[in-house]
Amino acid sequence: MSADQWSVAGRTFTSRLIVGTGKYKDFGQNAAAVEASGAEIVTVAVRRVNVSDPAAPMLTDFIDPGKITYLPNTAGCFNADDAIRTLRLAREAGGWDLVKLEVLGEAKTLYPNMRETLEATEVLAKEGFLPMVYCVDDPIAAKQLEDAGAVAIMPLGAPIGSGLGIQNRVTIRLIVEGASVPVLVDAGVGTASDAAVAMELGCDGVLMNTAIAEARDPIRMARAMKLAVEAGRDSYLAGRMGQRKYADPSSPLAGLI
Repeated sequence: MSADQWSVAGRTFTSRLIVGTGKYKDFGQNAAAVEASGAEIVTVAVRRVNVSDPAAPMLTDFIDPGKITYLPNTAGCFNADDAIRTLRLAREAGGWDLVKLEVLGEAKTLYPNMRETLEATEVLAKEGFLPMVYCVDDPIAAKQLEDAGAVAIMPLGAPIGSGLGIQNRVTIRLIVEGASVPVLVDAGVGTASDAAVAMELGCDGVLMNTAIAEARDPIRMARAMKLAVEAGRDSYLAGRMGQRKYADPSSPLAGLI
């Protein structure tokens, strides 16, 4: 089988699993999980993770940005101005232009504020950023983000950190069908079967953090997620059997002795 690659903003990757860099016991465990997952991209909360102060432990000492693509994100931002400012600082610090934008509405649900998200997407795109954008699972909103300059659409499967799995397969599928940029499920994955479902819906990838970091054995879970994403992708490409209302025997009933 030839390598099944995907591209975003002209950059090509083989792994369709993106992992986060929060909630781990330490940077060492985080690095081990990234290796086990096979991920080629990690998200980095610019406001929370040390990537620039050499006086303290730095993520870059454990996960080499020369080998793994860093995707700065705006976790903890609740308005467009804060998100834009955060990513400007990230670009100054590390030269990053491929970024993950999330603008949250309020702290209880961590649902995205779509008005602020759309505004920030437009500004960032005009400034030369390549925003991969966290959003609600709404095909209309997804298309608006794409038109505003999003290089990838990242609908939530369920609330961030909930582990509930994909709650609305219909809207995720509609987003995939309507998009001309990559679609990645972001948030809500709890276990390997959730990741497989996302891929079976035709998504280009899955982003997760808590599902691995808070597992009893994060390294083993990271490996499980790697295999689940690969299995789900293979299942999607293979084309599932049709669903029927009634049984259909594997062996024909006609001609029985």
